[in-house]
Amino acid sequence: MAAANRSSPLVIGLAGLLFLAAEWREGGAGALRRTFAPLAGPLGLAALAFLAWCGLSCAWTALPGLSWRTATEFLPALAGAFLVARLAPPWLAAAAGPAGWILAASCAVVVADLAADLAMRRALGLRVAAFAYNRPLLTAMLVVFPLAALLLRRGRRGLAALIVLACLVAAWRSVSGAAVLGLATGLIVYAAARRMPGRPAVALAGAALLAALAVAPVEGEILTRLMPEAAHERLAASSTRARVMIARSFGAAVAADPWRGAGLGTSGRFHETPVAAGLPAEMREMLAVGHPHNSFLQVWVELGLPGAVLAGIALMLLLRALAAWGRPERAAALALLAAAAIVAFVEHGAWAAWWTASLGAAIAWARALRHHDDAREGEPR
Repeated sequence: MAAANRSSPLVIGLAGLLFLAAEWREGGAGALRRTFAPLAGPLGLAALAFLAWCGLSCAWTALPGLSWRTATEFLPALAGAFLVARLAPPWLAAAAGPAGWILAASCAVVVADLAADLAMRRALGLRVAAFAYNRPLLTAMLVVFPLAALLLRRGRRGLAALIVLACLVAAWRSVSGAAVLGLATGLIVYAAARRMPGRPAVALAGAALLAALAVAPVEGEILTRLMPEAAHERLAASSTRARVMIARSFGAAVAADPWRGAGLGTSGRFHETPVAAGLPAEMREMLAVGHPHNSFLQVWVELGLPGAVLAGIALMLLLRALAAWGRPERAAALALLAAAAIVAFVEHGAWAAWWTASLGAAIAWARALRHHDDAREGEPR
């Protein structure tokens, strides 16, 4: 991702296929059935119901070509992420050390190239823009929490500290405010979750996620009333005025059609939808930005109330599963979830293939924590 920031969907897809082929070779059809067995559980069924509603929304979308393109980019990345998160964890403990050094080296490359005015990207003929490093740094932000926790479990405290420090320095040096915000949020949640019993930690996480989902349609109106002009001036580099107007505009679109949404992927050209045509002129301008910069709001805009309810159910079932984890593993998983959620609340589109792939990789490392005590190095059960 540091050298080619559109590479993660290809990497996750290839990795997923290789793991699936290995599973078939080792265990045949029975192994494949075990691979997909979690989809028959409560969380799996909730996720499938959400995906089914995404597909159903394509029946009434005003932009069928865009909805189809969104699905064909998102679903393969999601399939690869599922396979890697499901099949890779038993084997990852043995790779934790090399992975830590690779992550630290990737952050060092980003810092060095930014310091050299993007000389590496020029030499490689890549796009010369500092924000090109936002994606790899957000990927590193997700992976660092479970990977550092796994390194700690294996007694590699120095390397665990190094990768956290490398990510912090790279994020601070970059133009990715979301990476800084995600790392800070994750570290705070990790420290708190290490000291809290399981039920209160999970309950607080659930309340925060449900609040983010519930307030998303009115986020713009809330910020308009509560955010003073001085705050906008201080945060001018983050384009807060534009972000508030984007949230207001897409929130108005939700209010105009809250029950079923405009269809999967329509945020990409939402200004062309019939819902946008019915909004006041001052609300329509910001509907052409590509997405609401809030994945929770994007779910409301594109999938309506049913999509938001299904997303909320899936999140709560996920947290219920985490409640059964041991405290160190649960703390790392909650830190990953918090970092991902805060970035999703302020940043990119919900269906971005690179983000989906990065989440899959991070979840695989988080699940590797659960396998650490169940297998000898390189010889999983």
